[in-house]
Amino acid sequence: MTPPGSSANAVHALADGGTPDTPAQRLVYPRILLKLSGEALMGEQGYGLDASVLHYVAGEVAQAYALGVQLAIVVGGGNILRGKTAAATGMDAAQADYMGMLATVINALALQDAIEHTGITARVQTAIPMAPVAEPFIRRRAIRHLEKGRVVILAAGTGAPHFTTDTAAALRAVELQCNALLKATKVDGVYDDDPMRNPNARRFSEIDYMRALTMGLAVMDSTALSMCKDNHMPIVVFNMLSPQSVAAIARGERRGTLVTDLTGLA
Repeated sequence: MTPPGSSANAVHALADGGTPDTPAQRLVYPRILLKLSGEALMGEQGYGLDASVLHYVAGEVAQAYALGVQLAIVVGGGNILRGKTAAATGMDAAQADYMGMLATVINALALQDAIEHTGITARVQTAIPMAPVAEPFIRRRAIRHLEKGRVVILAAGTGAPHFTTDTAAALRAVELQCNALLKATKVDGVYDDDPMRNPNARRFSEIDYMRALTMGLAVMDSTALSMCKDNHMPIVVFNMLSPQSVAAIARGERRGTLVTDLTGLA
């Protein structure tokens, strides 16, 4: 994969105090929490980080940033180590989860580097303090970074074991007063069955939280989904491999599946 067309001019205009082509107040979602899986960052390699994927994601971020979108990102660590998988081998579950949190920090630092190569300032904040490499997560500081036009990358999950990075994404989206949580996946939304195995699986264009919970659909884990429901946080599940999706969703274009208090079926 390669990044979409360059938005460097718009990025530098914003960095210099200019005005984006589309004012933030016209955006449907002016402040977004983007959830990225660690697996997405390894591309076709099977493990680790794929530089071309990092550059592609950075390009997607730059496209949205050029519109004036305030972006926070929560990244997983499954391309390096998944706590649940390690625990299944007999490792203490909490120990495995802490190792998984460290994996997310590696991904966050790599993503920060890729984003800053586009000319955008990015900050990494971790739920577990590690001062030499990143800031600690402080809610008010993170919000201030967003207001200053910096991308904030949030790592180490919630800082506590037994919680997924999906739950961390839901928690941070609420804490940072985001307008929506965007979950990037490899498919174009939420289906009533696995579309990779069932060609007749139906895709939802919209679905409400409770129906997603009761049907056990692969949106997010139940803790994360319940948190979004309780705080009326819209979720958009979309295909990250579809270029310019983050910017399009911020503008209000329909991509993937919208999970809200409303119900609809494609």
